[in-house]
Amino acid sequence: MRPGGRRGRRTAAMVRIARERISDLFALAERESANGHATLADRYVRLARRIGMRYTVRLLAEYRELYCRGCSSFWAEGRSVRTRLRSGRRVRTCLVCGHERRTRTRPERPGSAPPPSSTPGRVPREEGALSVEIAGTEEDEESSDEGADETS
Repeated sequence: MRPGGRRGRRTAAMVRIARERISDLFALAERESANGHATLADRYVRLARRIGMRYTVRLLAEYRELYCRGCSSFWAEGRSVRTRLRSGRRVRTCLVCGHERRTRTRPERPGSAPPPSSTPGRVPREEGALSVEIAGTEEDEESSDEGADETS
């Protein structure tokens, strides 16, 4: 056995503990960032990322939106990240290292997009259902009477 213990093996308990530590570290990073300690918040994010890499645990999507992948700094809106909306994308720029992260804001497939509210050149439909009554002819009434006699 190696002096560092068993390497390469990870159990379910190790993964569970790693996930708990990662969530605790992100909670601490958020608290310290709110208190104005940006360097401590960045350190917590770096530790959480290292734990995730060591135990091959993916970070939750909500955590991945909170830090820069370039320099591991915790993003606080206006202090360490700038968010802009450009042509259907959200572009977040890290103010520490300049790294940009782009994410879509509209649906990917054109079929899943809601229809436009008004199309130019078309007359909007009036509210309510349109019903048209057609008066029946005498032949229609006679044929309906014959069908009734056959069934009885």
